[in-house]
Amino acid sequence: MKGLAMVTFNYIPSSLPARFIEFQGESNLSCSPMEQEMLGDSAAMKRLRLQVRRIGPHFRTVLVHGESGAGKETVARALHRMNASADGPFIVAAEGNRIDSLTKIARQGTLFFHEIGEMPLVTQDEFLKILRRHEWAREGRAAPQRDWPRIIAATRRDLRTLAAAGVFRLELYQRLAMVQISVAPLRERREDVPALAAYFVGRFAREQRKSIAAIAKDAMERLQSHGWPGNVRELGGVVREAVSRCSGSVIEAREFPEFAMSPPENGNAVFRGGQKMARLQEVVEQHVLEVLKNCAGNKLRAAELLGISRSTLYRMLDACPAGGAGTRSYTGE
Repeated sequence: MKGLAMVTFNYIPSSLPARFIEFQGESNLSCSPMEQEMLGDSAAMKRLRLQVRRIGPHFRTVLVHGESGAGKETVARALHRMNASADGPFIVAAEGNRIDSLTKIARQGTLFFHEIGEMPLVTQDEFLKILRRHEWAREGRAAPQRDWPRIIAATRRDLRTLAAAGVFRLELYQRLAMVQISVAPLRERREDVPALAAYFVGRFAREQRKSIAAIAKDAMERLQSHGWPGNVRELGGVVREAVSRCSGSVIEAREFPEFAMSPPENGNAVFRGGQKMARLQEVVEQHVLEVLKNCAGNKLRAAELLGISRSTLYRMLDACPAGGAGTRSYTGE
């Protein structure tokens, strides 16, 4: 979203007979670039912006928690821009990249790891060696590394739970988690939907060379009533399609889908501090099955990546609730 001007709503109280929610012109805006990406007036977003302002100028390593699509990379880019290293590159690590090469590319900048909970154990070990070497250099016990980048890791999973299960290195978690930021899901800050929708309308209308001045109130009510399991990413996709369908200057409710009911909460989930937390066994089973799927059913390879014996892997698969049926779809057995 960097470089795009934000568009905000001119809010009209629901008690008034007005049928539309109109957009203000860009000349009325006074937001910083960071705020143009981290939109919303909810208490959660205000806390998040405050955290970014406080941490951004000084951080070395940050762990960002949040559901898929909630905006973890947006937070990471905002942290990067707030830092003295903002003139350096913002490098997003991809699967298969060598971490030692990435740290050199990201010199004087920021290195971002998306969904670090998915990182294979062998790559985690490589990352740990590099972090240790950098720490020794700072302590004068090794050759200094010039222009070491700042590190931001994002995850939708509970890394502490994964570490307890042996599928994430505890030392790596401890090094990454010294400073942590949580991004609330959109369903917990629905009052931010109008500002986000306005931003997306302005962005996609410009891309599609359309002149859209308002969203009908019943259309906005439809957006605010949805549970948004895909969070901000899902909202952006829905608005993009609505802009494509809109033939006038006002987006009507018919341009938005009749949202299905959000899926029910997992009855086996537990809650802590108002946030849903998966049970340890469920997290481990999900991770094991994903690793096995990525290995095309090769159990020996999966066991190697998980850092466990093949017999242990068999026992874990046998304990899955699917009774083996779910694992056969991954293994072909």
